[in-house]
Formats: sequence, C-alpha cells, structure tokens
Amino acid sequence: MPSLRSVLLSAGLLALLLPAAAQAAPVAQPRTDTATLQTRPLPAFFGQLEKRTFDYFWDTANPVNGLVPDHAPHPSACSIAAVGFALTAYPIGVERGYITRQQAAQRVLVTLRFFARAPQGPQPEGVTGYKGFFYHFLDMRTGVRTSDSELSTVDTALLLAGVLSDRDYFDRDTPEEREIRQLADAIDRRVDWRWASPHAPLIAMGWMPESGFIPHEWQGYDEAMILYIEALGSPTHAVAPAAWPAWTATYDRTWGTYQGQTYLGFGPLFGYQYSQSWVDFRGIRDAWMQAHDLDYFENSRRATLAQHAYAIADPMGWRGYDQDIWGLTASDGPADYVHFAFPLHLRRFRGYSARGVDIRGGFDDGTLAPTAMISSIVFAPELVIPSVETLYRRYGHWIYGKYGFVDAFNPSFNYDVPLRTGYLVPAVGWVDSEYLGIDQGPILLMLENYRSGFVWRLMRGDPDLRRGLERAGFRGGWLAGKPVRE
Repeated sequence: MPSLRSVLLSAGLLALLLPAAAQAAPVAQPRTDTATLQTRPLPAFFGQLEKRTFDYFWDTANPVNGLVPDHAPHPSACSIAAVGFALTAYPIGVERGYITRQQAAQRVLVTLRFFARAPQGPQPEGVTGYKGFFYHFLDMRTGVRTSDSELSTVDTALLLAGVLSDRDYFDRDTPEEREIRQLADAIDRRVDWRWASPHAPLIAMGWMPESGFIPHEWQGYDEAMILYIEALGSPTHAVAPAAWPAWTATYDRTWGTYQGQTYLGFGPLFGYQYSQSWVDFRGIRDAWMQAHDLDYFENSRRATLAQHAYAIADPMGWRGYDQDIWGLTASDGPADYVHFAFPLHLRRFRGYSARGVDIRGGFDDGTLAPTAMISSIVFAPELVIPSVETLYRRYGHWIYGKYGFVDAFNPSFNYDVPLRTGYLVPAVGWVDSEYLGIDQGPILLMLENYRSGFVWRLMRGDPDLRRGLERAGFRGGWLAGKPVRE
C-alpha cells in the first residue's frame, strides 16, 4: 500500500468514545417538503447510521475554513481526501433533511473559498499546495502543509470529486450558488495534471518540495481510477488518452480466480469503493472490461463475495470471522507487534495498515473495519444488510457511537502491549477509539447510493467526469444518452 494513506494516529481514551447506549438518539427522518429521493427500503437502523456518519463531517469540520480532520475525536491534521467526502456529504444532508440548503451552501462556500484562495507555491512551508494540487495533510487551523506531507495526486483527486459534486448540485441562480460554481471551476481548472506526469502518460503518486516527484506512478487497478478520469476530463490540463491504456496495462497481473470468484483484484476493499462512491460504473465498459465481458461494478461485487467467502473459510484461524463478521481494508489496527507462540508459531499485527486478500495473497491480522463491509452495500446488499445488523447486535455496545461505527476492531488481539489507538475489552479484544474521515466518507456515500442513487445520478451530469470516461474509452449504459442532471 502506498505511503500516501499512512497517518499518525494518537492513542485513544475510553472516556472519549461514546457508546450507543450513551448516545441514544431518534432516527433522523427524510425531508418531507420535497420528494427528491426515491428511497430503496432499508431497516431503520441504517437511517440512523447514515445520519451519525454525516454528523462526523458536519460536527468536526472547522467552520472558519471548512477543513475536516483526518480522524476524531483526538487531535488531527486535516485530510484533504476527507474534505472531498465532506463536500459531497453536505448535499446528501440537504436531501435527507439533516441540514438546510442554505446551511450546506454556506459550509461549501467557506470550504471552496479557502481552497481557491489558499497560498500555492514550490516552497516547503507556508503553502497549501502547488500547481493546483494540495498537500495530503494540512494544519486544521492555518491550512498550510503539515510536517513532511507530500503533494498528493490521488488525495487531490478525491478532494476534487467533492468540489465537482457541489458544482453540479448547487445549480440555482442565487449569489451564493453562483459563487460556488465559480469557485469550483477555478479550483478544477488550476489542477495541472500534465505537470504531474513527468513520465507521461502515467501520473505520479506525488511530489515533495525537498526532493521532487515521488518515484512511483499510479498504474494497475486500485483507488486511483477517479484520478485518471479527472485527469482525462480536465478542461484545461488534460492528459493524453494514452494514459488510460497505460493505467490498465498491468491489469492481467491481478486477474484470476480467488475464493470461487474470477475478477480483477486489489486486496483492500477501499480500492473498489473510493472511485465508485462518485462514479456509476454499472453498464459502462472500457476496452479491458469489454474484452472480459465485465464492468467495474460487477468486478467489485465479485471482490466483495470473495472477501466474504474468505472470512467464512478463515484460513488463519482468527477469532470472530464468520458469514456475518467480515471486511478487510486499509484501517487502524491495534499495534505493530509480533506474538510468538509455542511451537514456532507467530502472529503479526500492525497499527494503521492496508489489509486485504486476493489472488496475490495479502495481509490479514484479524483486524476488521466496518467501513469495508458497509461501503460494499451497493455491490452485495444481500450479504451486507444482515451482516451490519449482526455486527451491531454482537459488538455495537463497544464499536458503535456518536459518529456510527469506529474505524476498526480486532477480536483476536488481547495482548498487554502499548497500543497505537484504542483499548482492550475483556472477551471482546481490541477496540478502536477513532473515526477516520476517509472511511466514514464511503459509508455515507455508498449508503445513499444504495438507498437512492443520489450521488451517482448527480455525477453522471458532470462534464469533466463524462469527458474523462469517454476519453478513457468507456461506452454503453448511461453514457449512450445525454448527460443526466437530476
């Protein structure tokens, strides 16, 4: 897993984790003034879960600049990717009746004004970004680069997805909404994708003012699909169409059959979820998928089914895995620790790490992340819905709180060693104390996509994304008609 997702997580305190019993609140009701969403029925608990997950972004963002923390409740730098999810969360909040359109517009304006006006330049300090890109982590108060954070192309792409969603949603002829569209255009047009391609046609993972470009490019299936779609669709600095075939050139290395499913693999489930939180890949195909009689949505369904089957098989003998408790992705973990057991048997655990399995193997230390399961609801609802209900019944007292499910837990970890985050619960194992913005985001967007398709329908009409998909060679499905603006 690239270091771009590595984060510093401070140790948690049990007193700051708010369990469900102490946070009882009525389930938020959908808006009743307009019937904008055609909602697919779900158990009432999922409505509460969606509202609490939304509250993470609404409550924790700095109201002065719109920056969202990487994690909470403990002090954290801003993650620009978390801001991207937040910018899409606000329209969801309007449609669900959590906040008014005016409240959302004001929060979006604060955020976009900051990113449009924040200082950019090649110097290592006192700036937020360079060439239209932004540093992965920013100081929550000042908004400038923190520590030795990299200028991140993929995290900028996730931020930009949120910016574009607001440009599409706030379409009214009012001063506030006109300014939102103008600011979004300015941020979008400034991103210099060609500059970020020193070894064109591929795009670099990042850049450091001290040393230049990170010596790795985005290539092969992972979370960066949306990066290439945005880069291909840019109205000002688009990369050449050759970028997409170059990106897919190594797909065959991870294509195969695993746990009874034949699919294009990427171990952690977030790789299937991030891009598809915004882009509706149902029924549209690029050349590679056309040749394999598949689309990326069905591919993600197969990956989800494979992970579910892996948990049932539980080849490593971890505690708690079964047909309802499953889900590996990049997440918090208990500690970097190796436990030696007699005879010559060891268990390796990690703190924050990418966990997942596919035909290449992977890493699994018994740590489960609720986001991995919940954010797969669009791909395999028949598995996810009962699994989430079981997860809540079995572990909810410890892992469900003010902002929904905490980032991770590990029923197999009960060792008395210094922990990265969280705490130990007798007979339960390690429980995290943190919520992570980049894991909360897919939960919220995918729950809404399953319930109503709202984000997908909104983004189908975005000219950048449509142009990027078409330049990547996607055909069929909703791309065959006119852009959808609903």
